[in-house]
Amino acid sequence: MSAYWKKWITRKALKTVPGKQGPDGPASPYQQARSYREMLITIRHTARDFLLILMGVFSAAFGFKGFLLSNGFIDGGATGISLLISALSFIPLYLLIIAVNIPFMVLGYTTIGRNFAIKTVIAISGLALVLATVPFPNVTNDNLLVAIFGGFFLGAGIGLTVRGGAVIDGTEILAIYLSRKMGTTIGDIIILINILIFSAAAYFLSMEIALYSMITYLAASKTLDFIVEGIEEYTGVTIVSAHSEEIRQMIINKLGRGVTVYSGKRGYGKKGETKDVDIIYTVITRLEINKLHTEIEKIEPDAFVVMSSVKDTRGGMIKKRRLKH
Repeated sequence: MSAYWKKWITRKALKTVPGKQGPDGPASPYQQARSYREMLITIRHTARDFLLILMGVFSAAFGFKGFLLSNGFIDGGATGISLLISALSFIPLYLLIIAVNIPFMVLGYTTIGRNFAIKTVIAISGLALVLATVPFPNVTNDNLLVAIFGGFFLGAGIGLTVRGGAVIDGTEILAIYLSRKMGTTIGDIIILINILIFSAAAYFLSMEIALYSMITYLAASKTLDFIVEGIEEYTGVTIVSAHSEEIRQMIINKLGRGVTVYSGKRGYGKKGETKDVDIIYTVITRLEINKLHTEIEKIEPDAFVVMSSVKDTRGGMIKKRRLKH
């Protein structure tokens, strides 16, 4: 990067970060370096987010125009509502994508935040623009292939935009809002919305299209989960053992994972006696669960182990590292 751009980024960072430059004089070299680093991180993350959103927009558009539109299939959520209205009224899908999602975009601004709403507006507007201007070939007319691969590309598009911090289907925003107001789970609300959509598809289109559209929805949902959560499903493991130090060394040396050690107390016996103990927490992939169980049993078969699903991780020693012997 040239010296000019480094100076420009530093000046921008010092202006936008409070306290970096004030009445006491110019910022110190440390403050300049820190501001420059913070601005670079912001730029890098923003560029990555918009690249993911762009990829998601084109993937979803390909799913729409290459599979679903030409065969009259629909999906769940706001995209399903748009496809259903388009099939019944012949209004262009790119207009309906914007019209149907406008309430969700407004709701996203009040429920989640300004940055999320701005990215969502860009993502949905970009999808509408691509649908209106970019031609895609009709890949196949086989109903089963249309349902599966249309759902795959649509789900991949939705998942990539979610990874970029936006949505092109506003149903989950509504589900989050209603769950806070009504005290129900987000999953229950999404299921109810989709039941209404597919029931309408069966009534207005046909039962066959509605059934194939359910396959589309399942394919899209599984692809969305795969894109958002990744190929590896992480598991958080809490271990309470009298041999905590030995287990900690085993996790570090044999599994190549990092650990967090908490100071706690374990209760046991009829009178509820307590004893100080170190509690170990680590995160592993599901493929390593069996090996962890085996190694713990070698150390202490009666160790108390609690496992829970982890959606995502960042930093630490999650990725396998090369061990030195």
